[in-house]
Amino acid sequence: MDAVVKFTNQSQGKDRLFRATQYACALSIYLLRKNTERKDLVAKLKSLENNMSTGRKLLRLGNTANSIEAAKRTMQLSDRVLCLCLTAANINRALYFICDNVLWAKSIGLIGNIDKERWSLNSSRWYLYSLVMNLTRDVYEVVRLMVQKGRDECFKEKMDQNLGQSPEVAEVVIPQLDAFVFLLLETLKSHPAVALDTVKNICDLFIPLDKLGIYKSNAGVVGFCGLISSLIGIITLAQPTLKIKP
Repeated sequence: MDAVVKFTNQSQGKDRLFRATQYACALSIYLLRKNTERKDLVAKLKSLENNMSTGRKLLRLGNTANSIEAAKRTMQLSDRVLCLCLTAANINRALYFICDNVLWAKSIGLIGNIDKERWSLNSSRWYLYSLVMNLTRDVYEVVRLMVQKGRDECFKEKMDQNLGQSPEVAEVVIPQLDAFVFLLLETLKSHPAVALDTVKNICDLFIPLDKLGIYKSNAGVVGFCGLISSLIGIITLAQPTLKIKP
């Protein structure tokens, strides 16, 4: 198990580069779809997008074990909210990878007689559930950090200066919209790892929502959101301090 986890961790960088390329192609195809002079380019981009998607499926072989190991670790967290959210997210992610691996095996002819559309929809469902749990964790972290910052006396003085309020009414102003937005922005600014993870998960959410027909967008939106989340993934991999923990 450890050898599998080590190998899949080494392939994360390639997977994220492939993913960024895949969604960059999808976005470019959408933007060029009405340009009759770029038909050859669009055809090449579609081929590249398909190759990147196939390559990613190959790189993700073994990620189920990685997710199961991650679930085992998060089950030990003392914070019960984080324990529940992260463990559920990792279990759903493992189920997503199982479906993804089955679809890969079907695409190369290793297995047959399966309902490809059903497995694809199940894959998207598990992916959606995982993202919802990760977003729940992000909201929990943001609220917790906002409460901490809101109690800080130095921050209260800063907020009073920016909002033009006297210290005596600071506690009354906090529930108001302007103070709430100021507190939220300052919290995210002070904790870029939380901010990046939240943006990444929100962007990723559009992908399964569109696939499942829950919230239909278009290929351009999906491509743009996928590209943004992929770039954030590359940044957090290159700069581990920007990766949310645990």
